[in-house]
Amino acid sequence: MKKILLLGSGELGKEFAIAAKRAGQYVIACDKYDNAPAMQVADEKEVFSMLDGDALAAVVGKHKPDIIVPEIEAIRTERLFDFEKEGVQVVPSARAVNYTMNRRAIRDLAAKELGLRTAKYFYAKTFDEFKRAADEIGFPCVVKPLMSSSGHGQSYVHNDDELQEAFRDAMEEGRGDVKEVIIEEFIDFDSEFTLLTVTQKNAPTLFCPPIGHVQKGGDYRESWMPFHISDEALAQAQHMADEVTKALTGYGLWGVEFFLTKKGEVIFSELSPRPHDTGMVTLSHCTNLSEFELHFRAVMGLHIPAIHLEHSGASAVVLSPKESTEPLDYNLDDVCHEDHARVRVFGKPVAHVGRRMGVVLCYDEVGCDMNALRDKAKRLAKTVLGTDPYMKK
Repeated sequence: MKKILLLGSGELGKEFAIAAKRAGQYVIACDKYDNAPAMQVADEKEVFSMLDGDALAAVVGKHKPDIIVPEIEAIRTERLFDFEKEGVQVVPSARAVNYTMNRRAIRDLAAKELGLRTAKYFYAKTFDEFKRAADEIGFPCVVKPLMSSSGHGQSYVHNDDELQEAFRDAMEEGRGDVKEVIIEEFIDFDSEFTLLTVTQKNAPTLFCPPIGHVQKGGDYRESWMPFHISDEALAQAQHMADEVTKALTGYGLWGVEFFLTKKGEVIFSELSPRPHDTGMVTLSHCTNLSEFELHFRAVMGLHIPAIHLEHSGASAVVLSPKESTEPLDYNLDDVCHEDHARVRVFGKPVAHVGRRMGVVLCYDEVGCDMNALRDKAKRLAKTVLGTDPYMKK
């Protein structure tokens, strides 16, 4: 049995913890607030700010984990190098987590060191730097904090009049103590997709079938598998995912995001060194192993013979209609009345308007009408809390 310290206990961490517990491992779930989703299924819990390096070191010293699994961005990542030197396995590696928790590091690695095709971009710490970058890139453009998640602080800027608000939002919504923004050219893409990539200790890198997804304000609203792209485009994406994960080192599942242009060009967007929110569609059993089971196996050094498609799948988020510190009244009946459909409630103790509280999953035979399957997932997601997956936050 291994002792696993989970840094971040949201819905992704919860599913990973379930995968670990099913295999008889010991899990300590950590987050900045009590009763977070993964804490509800873990052996122990710790509540503290993971941006506090001393507090993080104290928790590691107290529990003496065999493995540290980061599941969020807001971590004092430089401390992970110290833990790794002490013999603790960091997932995928301290280098990978340190790079990918900051958009500057991962974008520079992809574009400048590896030569991957990315959007044109600049960084800015002041509004004057930001304005000059916008003038260079032109409109429309995309603005993001260097460190954030779930679309917080991200905006699309269409003209000079919107620059002040976009800069302020990005600076205020950035996680951690990194006060810097990235401004990117707007890619006129036809679609976006995620390529879940699994790096293994003693076996080849594997790829899940591509996942199509739609985001609103940088936050995932629906995803589906398989996402149909040409063999050439898939080969490009797999090559880029292999290159960047190899450079970052380590073992585990990665969520690698791409743009697909109208001309069929594949452009690297972002990378997460852990299960990806769009990958929750794999909980519909569209693949032989979910992304969480794949992550667990790779982390533990267990062999993964193959990843193959078993069904077509679609997911749609369930969003909160209100602010609440009391449990919401979830309607599960409509989903349960439908065949090939299921709902997962995350168990978040506090609700905010537009906060992701669950997900509806639907599946069907491979080759089915994917638009109909996506519509089914979105229709059923509306019934759980009475909210549209595309509602404004």
